[in-house]
Amino acid sequence: MELDARQNLIIAILVLYAGRFINSRLRLLRDYNIPEPVTGGLLASISFALIYAFWGTEVSFDMANRDMLLIVFFTTIGLSSRIDILKQGGKSLLILLVLAVSYLFLQNLMGIAIASLTGAPPALGVLTGSVSLSGGHGTAIAWAPTFAREYAMPYAMEVGLACATFGLIFGGILGGPIARFLVWRNKLDPGNSGDLTVGFRYKEHEIINVDGILKVLLVIAIAIGVGIHLNDLFAVWGVRLPDFVTCLFAGIILTNSLPRFLPRYQWPTGSRSLALVSDVSLGLFLSMSLMSLQLWTLAGLAGSMLVLLVAQVILITLFTVFVVFRALGANYDAAVICSGYSGLALGATPTAIANMTAVTKALGPAPRAFVVVPLVGAFFIDLSNALIINALLAWFG
Repeated sequence: MELDARQNLIIAILVLYAGRFINSRLRLLRDYNIPEPVTGGLLASISFALIYAFWGTEVSFDMANRDMLLIVFFTTIGLSSRIDILKQGGKSLLILLVLAVSYLFLQNLMGIAIASLTGAPPALGVLTGSVSLSGGHGTAIAWAPTFAREYAMPYAMEVGLACATFGLIFGGILGGPIARFLVWRNKLDPGNSGDLTVGFRYKEHEIINVDGILKVLLVIAIAIGVGIHLNDLFAVWGVRLPDFVTCLFAGIILTNSLPRFLPRYQWPTGSRSLALVSDVSLGLFLSMSLMSLQLWTLAGLAGSMLVLLVAQVILITLFTVFVVFRALGANYDAAVICSGYSGLALGATPTAIANMTAVTKALGPAPRAFVVVPLVGAFFIDLSNALIINALLAWFG
């Protein structure tokens, strides 16, 4: 049974409502900063899995709306990125980039080692490593034919998608508890870092009027248009980038240039209206992504693959707490970045943002984190991952 885009949107809104309701009732979820879309999305995907198990009906979704929501969200991130924040994030961006690329090697080497110990082919360790986890569903789908054709793994597509699903779930679950542990253990104070640029605090009574929302929608639409044209320009030069990456860049360019030429125009950077649009687009995107997961594919994971994935969860937890946090300065911003990075290394960039949004809603803003993590996750990681996968397959495959 396939639901169209309109039905998909209705269910996603209900799922997001369900996540907010459950989080409001269960203190454990709030204490560990589990994102509301993760709570609702997993509940929905479990429900659809039960429908499949008992009635044999597979529910699928038209995801046309989801891709646009992703573009809107990353555009709002760009529009929230003032040049002073970008300068502050320069050092952190470089450090996290070096650590993230290093971890891609570590993630794959861990997979190869355990695959070899359990008698599985080394290529399986790469497939269940950075291909499916750091790369996510898109990279798993892209690389599956190569594994099937060149490494005699006809089940590569099913394994890759199952592992990516596993990573997306645990990426959304781990981030909040890691940040909470780091903040509690090190007695960190968020300080006065400014307003929330992502993550709207629903409990606060703030005035958001029609004029503010219209300004935000106008600026977002212009930035997306610029981003699409940038993407076409890069394509002419032979550089292939996802639309949301160039829209992120367009937002950064516009928010740091147009206000200087139009000083009388009240630019929406840092406004509550922009934060609200950002939060809603992310929430709906993640709800759609999680509720559409086919959890029954996880039932097909063999023992060796399950051991591989559990080891990867332990590895990213230790790496984040003992390496990333300290390298980034062991402060509050570092703790928030760690919550995002754990979601990035296991799931996807939107999962990372959702983790950080949940943490900053509860503890306080960390604007630098929302610049550093998306840039590393949405741009540098994909490029580095492709090179590393090729190198490791040539070496161990």
